[in-house]
Amino acid sequence: MVAMSYLDHRRPLHPLHAILLAIPLPLFLGALISDVAYSRSWNIQWANFASWLIAGALVGAGLALLWALIALIANRGRGDRGRGGYFAVLLLTFAVGLVNAFVHAKDAAATMPMGLWLSAVTVILALIASWIGFAGFRSGDLA
Repeated sequence: MVAMSYLDHRRPLHPLHAILLAIPLPLFLGALISDVAYSRSWNIQWANFASWLIAGALVGAGLALLWALIALIANRGRGDRGRGGYFAVLLLTFAVGLVNAFVHAKDAAATMPMGLWLSAVTVILALIASWIGFAGFRSGDLA
């Protein structure tokens, strides 16, 4: 029997960056659940909940995006592969979330069904961004 060792030289996120990255996914998911509840009950308070959850998610995503931009600039010449894709997905998450916030700023009945679809897309994008971010980067990169 042969013992094999595989060293994965991935570096986890900085703890503060990890906290900021952990904010958008549950809040966007809560907004999606609120949109589903609104689409089934037509109780306006669910649309209000979704609007506030989206606003909170955008604050967390914006701060995580700013951190990722600084890390991307700091690691510019090091040949990193994953950091650019992570930044792009996080930027797309923020952009779609911002459009979703604008849609939710309308009258509650006018948010359907576009608000529901945008909430679903932002949850998927936030999940992808979180997956990439928490999977880690190669050693030597600043997280």
